Amino acid sequence: QVQLVESGGGLVQAGGSLRLSCAASGRIFSSYAMGWFRQAPGKERDFVAIRRWRGGTTYYADSVKGRFTISRDNAKNTVYLQMNNLKPEDTAVYYCAAGPDGSSWYPNDINYWGKGTLVTVSP
Repeated sequence: QVQLVESGGGLVQAGGSLRLSCAASGRIFSSYAMGWFRQAPGKERDFVAIRRWRGGTTYYADSVKGRFTISRDNAKNTVYLQMNNLKPEDTAVYYCAAGPDGSSWYPNDINYWGKGTLVTVSP
């Protein structure tokens, strides 16, 4: 069964850190680029980060560059999003995604979605 399951969201103060995890079925993990989107209340779903399937190059939205890091553990079929120096504007539901190799995504590009995990950053 195709699955992406996120975990690690929660409430954190501004300046703090969280690490999100996304466990993927093996078929997805070995065939697709993995990454993250986020959607704040009343806003569109926005690209956050991608780790390419071929070569493992990573790309980030400008708003998170230098603060967020995407990585993967092949043995665990898991992709991570380490989020440091969090800001209130990072508050959103974060979605794990699997899609085609590239340097960025639009939501319509995505083949598989997780159900999301809420990150709330207090001032």
